[in-house]
Amino acid sequence: MALPLSSSSIIISSKKLSFNVSISQKPTQKHLFLSAHFAFRLNESRNHVTARPAVRACNSTTSTYAKDLACEHDFPPNLYMSTFGDGMKKLKNLIAMILIFIQISAPVPLSGWDLWYVSPAKAVLYSPDTKVPRTGELALRKAIPANINMKSIQTSLEDISYLLRIPQRKPYGTMEGNVKKALKIAQDEKDSILASIPADLKERGSTLYASLIDGKGGLQALLQCIKDQDPDRVSVGLASSLDTVAELELLQAPGLSFLLPQQYLKYPRLTGRGTVEFTIEKVDGSTFSPEAGGEPKKNAKIQVVIDGFSAPLTAGNFAKLVVDGAYNGAKLSFTDQAVLTDNGLDKNNGYSVPLEIMPSGQFEPLYRTTLSVQDGELPVLPLSVYGAVAMAHSEVSEDFSAPYQFFFYLYDKRNAGLGGLSFDEGQFSVFGYTTTGREILSQIKSGDIIRSAELVEGQDRLILPNEN
Repeated sequence: MALPLSSSSIIISSKKLSFNVSISQKPTQKHLFLSAHFAFRLNESRNHVTARPAVRACNSTTSTYAKDLACEHDFPPNLYMSTFGDGMKKLKNLIAMILIFIQISAPVPLSGWDLWYVSPAKAVLYSPDTKVPRTGELALRKAIPANINMKSIQTSLEDISYLLRIPQRKPYGTMEGNVKKALKIAQDEKDSILASIPADLKERGSTLYASLIDGKGGLQALLQCIKDQDPDRVSVGLASSLDTVAELELLQAPGLSFLLPQQYLKYPRLTGRGTVEFTIEKVDGSTFSPEAGGEPKKNAKIQVVIDGFSAPLTAGNFAKLVVDGAYNGAKLSFTDQAVLTDNGLDKNNGYSVPLEIMPSGQFEPLYRTTLSVQDGELPVLPLSVYGAVAMAHSEVSEDFSAPYQFFFYLYDKRNAGLGGLSFDEGQFSVFGYTTTGREILSQIKSGDIIRSAELVEGQDRLILPNEN
């Protein structure tokens, strides 16, 4: 979105031609005032105009300066002044056209042409490469509270996924450097990595560690794929290495890495990960079309991983509802942006849990507080992912989530804001992501039902209010 050009002025002095351009946003948005200052000076040694920063005012007049230069170079004063005036006029018209072209064609505002620093908020809003997780698997991996060395390995590898998006000549040298960095950390910090794993899981941890280093989908194999400059093999090898990293991190995760406020211990809570399997049923006689072959069926299965690391109260309340069978037979409604369950007003189940959002870079969630994306705040579990699962707002107060109603978010970049973020980012308690059956979501119609919902993994991590 280009900003309106609110004012512009052109000042011609004897030694410089300066342009002051002020660009301001619409009044409905946060105020942002940008200015650009240009100065052009006649190069006395080459008889042409060059650009330089404007650092001081000029006191001499155009005619005096022109006569001085004319005398210095033995030019007739009138001829020089005429040439100088014509040149300045043409230059003025040219720069005015350039400024108009920039204003029309620029898709986003510039944050001060004389500044190199870009604030986090502007990076979030204006960068087309905003590094917000775009898949549920990536978002869930980032949310694991693991050993700092494993997180460093993970970051180095995930950067490669962004490098793979570069068309044509890919920066394989940079990718190789990232893998070597991850490999060095893994080898140098082996003791620290394995020491973070509980004793009863040490054997499994050692097996995963060896696979990460030298396994078929490990770092050494990934390094060879990069050296061969095969982007398809790099992509597959990278996914395999990151899966192993995530498994190791989950072994290291001790449960909640923070203490819940005392007043919230009255709610159910999930102290880790859980997996819920939904069976969705068509009621109008139509069928679901499988993504890869197979026969159309009346029923389809969807799996959702719910995350208690970042949203323990919201995930805990949801897990309890599933265990109690509250969603069996629930009706679904389909909109352009979400698949929503009924409001459950006829059911006396669930807790009205406070809005729960963990900001990126923080160690505990915020409660009853939304995030301001415009100020650079992003959640650990973003809504801007296709298949994100979140609770609706309470009908009483938006500071609380609904006790029963949840939705699958159908993220579409075409309907997103700047930076590819949903307009509702940071406004809902996201607590999980669809990991299996994402293709089913777009086939659900209003009136279809959840035939059954089952907590297939994580029930041992569900703590109910009457338990210690």
